[in-house]
Order: sequence, then C-alpha cells, then structure tokens
Amino acid sequence: MERKYHISKHCRIDHHGVLYNGQPLSAEISTEFSIFSKAFYYSLGTTYPKFFKMDNLSKLAWLGAEILLKEELSKNIAIVLSNRSSSYDTDLKHIHTISSTEQYYPSPAIFVYTLPNVCIGEIAIRHHLQTENIFFVSEQFDSQLTVNYCNYLLNSNRAEKVLCGWVEYLEENYKLVLYLVEKTGNLAHDLNVVRQLML
Repeated sequence: MERKYHISKHCRIDHHGVLYNGQPLSAEISTEFSIFSKAFYYSLGTTYPKFFKMDNLSKLAWLGAEILLKEELSKNIAIVLSNRSSSYDTDLKHIHTISSTEQYYPSPAIFVYTLPNVCIGEIAIRHHLQTENIFFVSEQFDSQLTVNYCNYLLNSNRAEKVLCGWVEYLEENYKLVLYLVEKTGNLAHDLNVVRQLML
C-alpha cells in the first residue's frame, strides 16, 4: 500500500511580500533585496551573524527555511531544492573580482558561494541537519521529480520530513517557495497541490 504524505506548512517570498501558509507576514517590502532581506531578518527576532556574510541566494533560502524550521524539533529533515539560474548571480560577482583593476585576486568570501547547493549547507548548519540533500537545476520547477524524490526519501526512512522547493535569485529577481512534507498536515503532497503552490 502506497503511503500518503502531507504538506504541513509552506511559505513564499517574492517582490509581492512574504506569505506563510497563504497568510501575509509583516515585513518591510522593497524591490532591493538587500534592504528587504535585512529588514525581514530582523523581524524574525533571530540572532545569526553569519547571515550577513552569505550571498543573496543563500540569504533567500535561509530566510524561507527559518520561517518553516525555526520551531521544528526534528533534526531528521532532508532538503530537496531547485532553481533555474544555479549560482549565476554569485558567479558574475566572482568574475568581477577576478577582472577588477582594484583587486588582483578572486575573493574567497564570494568564491565559496559559487555552487547553488551551498544554500542547503547554510540551512543545514543553522538547523543542525545531517541528512540527505540535493539541489536540481532546471528551466522550471519539476513537480513530478520533486514529489517522487521526496516520497522516496520518506518511504525508505532516509528522512522523517523533507523541506522541498524553489529558490531563485538573479540580479534582484527573486522567488522562493518552500514547503515541508511529513506524515501529517493540511494539504495532500501531490502534483496538483505542489503545482498550485508554485504559481
């Protein structure tokens, strides 16, 4: 008998604001991600100085994960994320440090973020997760792949819960949709629901 899983909570961050389970969270909204992310970070009442050293993709993923995982007791949470642009926004900054006339060597602080899965590492460090994780890069969110992979992790007992979603950041264009899958919840974890969340 096939097991059924549910989405227990979900969030969205984009230029229109921040939603948690479909309801707006109070935060200063700005088209400039640096202004918005800093204001929203402070609104969470969190103290995590490393946040300010992260690249923008990692900040975006970290903020979404903070909304969903801040009060989670389980540490057996796998992470399955994807996006379209990989770490290209940071790659461009890295190239600029190499070609800059003021600087003769690449910046290690930027170089460390030139892989998209580093944002998963930042989430894992923050929430003390030592679990399965993967980052897919595709033109659009692959609902079928994500649902199947998530169900595999849960069915094989590789994780108790799975944090899934889309985290895209490129040159001030950003969108995050994250959801937590587990045995109980208000939404069925199926293709129709996941596709609706991604709209």
